[in-house]
Parts: sequence; C-alpha cells; structure tokens
Amino acid sequence: MSVVLVGLDHRNAPLELLEQVAISDHDLSKVITDLRGYANFSELVVVSTCLRTEIYAVVERFHDAVAEITDALAAHAQLSPSSLGTSLTIAYDYDVATHLFSVAAGLESSVPGETEVLGQVRRAHERALEDQVSGPVLNELFRAAVHAGKRVRTETPISRGTTSFANASVTLAAEHFDGSFAGLRVGIVGAGDLGSGVIEALSGLNASLAPASIVVVNRTKERAEALLEQLDLPEVLIESAEFSAFASVLDAVDVVITAIESEDHLITSELVQHRNTPLLVVDLGMPRNADPVIREMSAISVIDVGDLGRKVKASLEHRRDEIEAASRIVNEEVHRYRDVARARGAAPVIAALRSRFDEQRMAELDRRRSEFSDLSDDQWERIAALTRSMYAKTLHEPTMVVRDTAGTPKGERLVEALRALFGI
Repeated sequence: MSVVLVGLDHRNAPLELLEQVAISDHDLSKVITDLRGYANFSELVVVSTCLRTEIYAVVERFHDAVAEITDALAAHAQLSPSSLGTSLTIAYDYDVATHLFSVAAGLESSVPGETEVLGQVRRAHERALEDQVSGPVLNELFRAAVHAGKRVRTETPISRGTTSFANASVTLAAEHFDGSFAGLRVGIVGAGDLGSGVIEALSGLNASLAPASIVVVNRTKERAEALLEQLDLPEVLIESAEFSAFASVLDAVDVVITAIESEDHLITSELVQHRNTPLLVVDLGMPRNADPVIREMSAISVIDVGDLGRKVKASLEHRRDEIEAASRIVNEEVHRYRDVARARGAAPVIAALRSRFDEQRMAELDRRRSEFSDLSDDQWERIAALTRSMYAKTLHEPTMVVRDTAGTPKGERLVEALRALFGI
C-alpha cells in the first residue's frame, strides 16, 4: 500500500483550469463515489480550496492511481485527461507528507502563511471521516499536517500582517482608492470563512479609513446578521440583506467583495451593463463569482484571486526569513512523521515474526525434550538460551532492513513478503 497525491494548484495550473476542476461540496460525494469504484483505493481525502484541488489516497498501485484520479478530475471538469497533463502536481509516499505539511503551513499558498488554508485542510479530513473514506494512514498524515501548520503559525511571524486572502483583498481594494474606503459603500457577498475574514479585516481599519456603509448578503440572513455583530465600526452604517436583494445591493455600492461558492456567475454583464458610476469587484470565489467579460466594461474594475496572488508575490522579498523559518519547521515535522510512521509500520510485523520464530523454537524443544532426559535443568536452560540466540541473530539483519525501509515502497514489499511467507 502506498500514499499518492494527484491535484492541481495555482503554481502549475492557470486560473481558468483551476476554476473548471474545483470541487464544490455539492459535487464532492460524486467524485468520492467515482474513485471508490476503483478497487485500487482504500482511503481518500479531497482538499479543494480557491486555488487548489488535490486528492490524497492510499492505493495498491501507484501508476494506476495517478491515471484513475486524473480521469476522475477530468470527468468532473468535463475535460479530456490529456488536458490536465503538465498542470498536475503528483507526489508519492513521503513526498506527499512534505507537500501536505507545506500546504497546511501556508507555504504553498499565493499569500504565504495565510490562515484560511489550515482550516480547509482540517475540514477536508473531517469530511473524509464523516464520509468514512479516510483510514489510519491518512488520519495520521492529516493530523500531523495540521499540527505542523499550527506550529509554524505559533513559532514564526509568517501569519502576521496581510496573510490571508481576506486581508489581502481588503488591502488591495483600499489601494484602488488611494488606501482608504472613506465615504464608500461596501457590499460583502458570503458569510463563510472568507466573508468572515473580510469582515475581520474591515474591523481592523482605522476609523478614518473605514467605509461609510457595509451590507452583507448571504443565502442565510441570520448568518450574515451574526457576522455583522462582530464589526467594531461604530460610525459605519451596517446592515444585512436577503440573497434575493443582491441586484439592488450591487446597484447601491461602490465596492463589492464576493466570497461565495456558486456554479454560475453571480455578477453578469446584464447586472452591471447599465452602471454609470465606478464599481470595484473583488472576486474571491472559485469558480469565479464574476463573469470575466465585465472586465471590458469601462465603469467596472475587477480584482480576483489571480490578481491577489501576483500582488503578494511581488512583495515577498521582505518575508524571506519568515518563509525559511517556516520551512525548517515543516522539514522537522516531516522527519518526525516519517520516524513515527516507520516505527509504527515496522513494529507489528517484526514483533509477529519474532513471536512466530519463538513459538516454533519452544514447540520443537518441547517435542524433543524426552530425547535429552539425561540433561539437568541448568544444561537444558543453556540449550534454550543457545537456540534463542541463534534465531535472534538470524532475524537481526532482516528485521533491521524492514525497520529502516518501513513506510517506503521497498519496505511495503518486504512487509507483504514476510506476511505471505510466514503467515503473520
């Protein structure tokens, strides 16, 4: 059995392809069902965020698994498998741990150290547990990854400042207006994690930079109202609106920040074609909430997740020390995970092998004891000790090889061979 990762992320795939491959909560069960249809898979976890769709699996055959996951992603996106080709991220065994720990630490994000991704990794594992598709191997992997992500954020300053998509989006939107929302009307669509982050970022603004009004639109108005209670902007007009009122809210605001999961475009050309006054659209959705064609309209300006990534990348030089410190922690945690996994993987089969040899040794001694009835108890104990020493030396080198290679493809083959040969 081996662990494999196949997926796409913003480093290797264009935004348009990420948009097509993104797996919504609505589609997740079908993708998992399709993959479980292959006998090759014993465990699965699907991580799908705004710039990342990855499938982690415990499989019997690596190359078959890569092809099967690629086929499933392509079928979901209604594309040919070959169209994913060079955009795929593929990892195997311990390279999977290195990648996932880096993801959880925010080192693979467009905004290094961003806070949302750690929760997304944790929830992906929780969903797999709910669906009963994660097992002991992936449970250990994901728990260790979350631990690594928490440690990075505790022991390094990588998560301070503009380190979330929500925070970065508010900062970039403010720059569009020379650094201030003063006098502007802001609409927020979506009251999930990203929407909450946007509200938190707005709450952190100096009163002189805060907008004149904020309205939150969400499918569940109660959720929007609960979030608005978190805002600490006493001079700002704050209200919530039903989702059905989105079009009228859009007409009334100067800035709209969308952070909602939707299969169809939320902001279409028809909704904004009559617009005469400027509108800034900050699109945090994946798939994107705004139809790309609205970029061509003179009154409309658009910032999306791709723009955010490019903006943050251009300002990373001053954070190099933070990133290096976080990378060191990730490496430490990966080595710790490997050591634990190796020991845990090797110990049961080594113990079972030694137990089997000892049982056979004792059975043979008992069977032949009558032939050596002239021996004293002390002499008999010395024979027992000699046979024990002989089998221990015989097993020493094979068990050391099993222990040292445990968790690797070679180690897995050795373990399976021992189980088959000795019935353990």
